[in-house]
Amino acid sequence: MHFIKKSSTFTPIIRVSSLPMMEVTIIIPVYNRAAVVPTTLQTVLAQTHRPLQVVLVDNDSTDGSRQVLEDFRQEHDSEDFRVIVTSASHHTAGAARNRGMKFATGEWVLFFDSDDLMEEGLVDSYVETIEKAKERGVTLDLISARSTLIFPDGRQRQAPFHKRDLFANHILHGQLATQRYAVRREFFNKTDGWNINLPGWNDWELGLRLLLASPRVAYMGGKSRVIINHNGADSITGTEFHSRRGQWEHVIDIMKCEVQCSRLKQEHKTRFLRLLEYRRLVLAAQYEREGHPESAKPLCKEAYQKLQASYRGSRRWRWLVGPVTRRLFARIAAGKRGSARIARLLY
Repeated sequence: MHFIKKSSTFTPIIRVSSLPMMEVTIIIPVYNRAAVVPTTLQTVLAQTHRPLQVVLVDNDSTDGSRQVLEDFRQEHDSEDFRVIVTSASHHTAGAARNRGMKFATGEWVLFFDSDDLMEEGLVDSYVETIEKAKERGVTLDLISARSTLIFPDGRQRQAPFHKRDLFANHILHGQLATQRYAVRREFFNKTDGWNINLPGWNDWELGLRLLLASPRVAYMGGKSRVIINHNGADSITGTEFHSRRGQWEHVIDIMKCEVQCSRLKQEHKTRFLRLLEYRRLVLAAQYEREGHPESAKPLCKEAYQKLQASYRGSRRWRWLVGPVTRRLFARIAAGKRGSARIARLLY
């Protein structure tokens, strides 16, 4: 991304895209992010695609975030870069995003978080993918994109990105997390939108519902164009899980109900339900790693028993899946990576 330094601020160089004039809407919820959201907004402003509509939703901030958003609107609102500032009083990001959708006019929508960054060609890359599909006579509904995770110690890692087995990879890796896709507005509006009652993992739950609606999906190749502030002190994601114990389990239960009630073939339902129980096991291992065995052990037992029941006492469970499942728990609790790849093959 290219910036020109000017006093204490950074003004992006705007390059005009030569792609078709398709309006794209970017929706960003903001809650007490006055210190970090200006950087996110500068990366939105630096997008080369026009026209853009940017909908900023203040979630009753108390730190001056609303004024930051109003100042951005006043300075940059224009005919081909329309900025709307609104508010949502229900304190979840899902409620704020649903509020933003009421103002969306773009053919395609990007949801984004207020502490993450867009490389300048992100929207152009989405539009190019959409146009190439149209040339083949295909109207896309959903595009999955690559992203980079930035950790508190400065380490960077490419987020898992797979062009096959999207259901499984979303359950295991959250491939349709908030910042990692674009969705056709008309398709999105046929779903129930964001679940406003989920304070956490709401994007994971929504991603599953989008897939259950049978979208026509494309995968955006090339380099990562989304930078995600992952698990830092200022991250929306947070730094640990145990303080919100019960919330995560509730989301898993909701998603299991959605799979059970879906029109998927029974063999696919069985597999995805097992993968969701594996995620319950992962959560238990995280509690263990955070020093809360009193929460980890009963949750691990619950996940193990439900997985065992799904195999109905088969030899495969007794001799392979059961023993490996126990080892996976220990592996995750020890902080080792790579277990999801095993789980995708195992279940």
